[in-house]
Amino acid sequence: MAIEFKDSKTKENLMRAFAGESQARNRYTIAAETARNQKMYAISQIFLFTADQERAHAKRFYDLLKNLSGATITIDGGYPVDHYDRVVELLQSAEHNEREEAEDVYQNFGNAAKEEGFLEVASAFFQIAKIEAVHAERFGKLANLLETNRYYECENSEEWMCLNCGNIHHGKMVPEVCPVCREERGYFIPLELAPYMEPAIYKSVSKNA
Repeated sequence: MAIEFKDSKTKENLMRAFAGESQARNRYTIAAETARNQKMYAISQIFLFTADQERAHAKRFYDLLKNLSGATITIDGGYPVDHYDRVVELLQSAEHNEREEAEDVYQNFGNAAKEEGFLEVASAFFQIAKIEAVHAERFGKLANLLETNRYYECENSEEWMCLNCGNIHHGKMVPEVCPVCREERGYFIPLELAPYMEPAIYKSVSKNA
């Protein structure tokens, strides 16, 4: 379907995506503050780590609108209000939103862009959808561990990373204080869910795709 970009649905979808990613970034920085206030420092860092990636997504979508600089694009859309006091609820809502983008919203936007002939835009939607699936996977696992009281302890030996100094602790329970940097246990995170271990989560997502 040959269509001018200025007359396309794709330009509106790009603006919706830009707005959505921008809001997600702000939601995650606010969630990070909540987690930090509750001494869950590692989870706070995960939110901030993800927020930076959402900013990168927003920039990519915004850059694809550059040819319309000076124009105003009017859009409609629904955006979530996820203002919770419990960190587990913040994680659960983040998982839901990321999964919705990965499996529904960006797939539809990508298909529409492809149909209208904007292949670069379609590729951006499909590529970023895969990243959102990784975000959803990590948020979901963290929420589950918190909800089942397995975040700081487990039945069998486990590994945790202190995100303050990088110390990796082996055992059934996280120490109250990191033996290396002497910071509180809130800096520890299960090793497989540390943001720096992302390739392993990508592998998990790809296997289940």
